[in-house]
Amino acid sequence: MTAAEPAEPCGNAARFGSRPLSCGGTPGHAWTTWDRSFGELDLTTCPALVVVAPHPDDETLGFGATMALLAERGIEVRVVSVSDGGAAHEGLTPFDRIRLERTRSAELRKAARILGVGEPISLALPDGELAGHQDSLADLLTGILEECPPGTWCATTWRGDGHPDHEAVGRAAAAAAHRTAAVLLEYPVWMWHWATPGDSAVPWDRALMVPLTASAVGRKQAAAQCFRSQFLPSAPGVHPVLPPFVLPRLLAVGEMVFR
Repeated sequence: MTAAEPAEPCGNAARFGSRPLSCGGTPGHAWTTWDRSFGELDLTTCPALVVVAPHPDDETLGFGATMALLAERGIEVRVVSVSDGGAAHEGLTPFDRIRLERTRSAELRKAARILGVGEPISLALPDGELAGHQDSLADLLTGILEECPPGTWCATTWRGDGHPDHEAVGRAAAAAAHRTAAVLLEYPVWMWHWATPGDSAVPWDRALMVPLTASAVGRKQAAAQCFRSQFLPSAPGVHPVLPPFVLPRLLAVGEMVFR
């Protein structure tokens, strides 16, 4: 990071690590009944959108309805998948990892078609090790954003989301957006799991909700179903990577960005 680039906020990996997925986390109704209102993101000011995701499915789970809505309105939407998600399952052989990476890339392409966006860009950085590639990722994202129209929105996982890969990608995207004067938006994914309403670790003062349509939410739900490798057990007796409660909670809370 150069002196001119934004400071990196403290992450929330410890908070995320202390609430394993098996515990269920904060239930959706805790969020939907929270008596606090937020401003709305003005979608009419978006000239183009680049969505940066650490793994195939993060873009859909965290920002898929917004992507679908903007695509419906004729806005160019590009998806950048930083890793191919090969570390989602533990103990894989090199061959099985390659097979999983190909599966997840195919799932992402199918989801992108449902959302109405173009062919995703895959950077193929190593899943689970993205913090070690943060500087090179920032350079790659800078090159992508430099090819986009002025003021392009760069939506990425929040730098405080808890998952180390999510936070590293958020930091790299923030640096790239700063260099190119793109508009940075950070969307949470795992925050909804480990945080609680009013949590002091969350910058609620910078939060904006996206005004979504039923059609866009429906596309998100359908696109999410493409990621069978994550929502279904990989073998008998094995728990899925993403438990059944994850998608309903994300659909219930809507889509939020920190700006």
